Amino acid sequence: MPIIKRYNNRKLYDTHAKRYVTLFDLADMIRRGDDVIVLDHADGQDITSQIQAQIIFEQERQTRNSLPKTNLIQASNQTLKQLRTTLLPLDRAAQLDSEIERRMQTLIARGEISAKQGNQILEKLLAVHSTPRSAGELKIERALEKRGTPTRREMQMLSEQINHLSQELKNLDLGETKRKRKTNTTKNAAP
Repeated sequence: MPIIKRYNNRKLYDTHAKRYVTLFDLADMIRRGDDVIVLDHADGQDITSQIQAQIIFEQERQTRNSLPKTNLIQASNQTLKQLRTTLLPLDRAAQLDSEIERRMQTLIARGEISAKQGNQILEKLLAVHSTPRSAGELKIERALEKRGTPTRREMQMLSEQINHLSQELKNLDLGETKRKRKTNTTKNAAP
């Protein structure tokens, strides 16, 4: 796992390869699947997310808006929602929201994004937990649907229908039994 240190002059140093790297080098590492960690040299703080946001920003700027920002925000919403529901307890969601706000303010303060853009992104990211199901759950449902495999919800509905039909059969059977008894009682009572 490459550990990158960012110095005060904004230079990035790969401690494993023992050489300076650029944002584009980091982007290549990430595309290859490397888990890159970026630490601030001065205080040792993990600034990986900030550097990743900067990489996205630089790539977006160079490609002249070839990537729709809406899709980028929605993708990050889904990822964030999945992280919240699978990795973080509910009481930690507020801490995550606070960290998102702090990092967004840092990007705005540095001039990497405008205040308007920052607030729009922040609004979308913080609205994530209001969706009822996670992206992971929706992916699983779609995969099951493609294979023709019933989802948990469909199985539950089928189970409820079976229980309902079973109860109706019992009621019909009880009605049939009562009718037979009445018929037998009537036959036996007649002289």
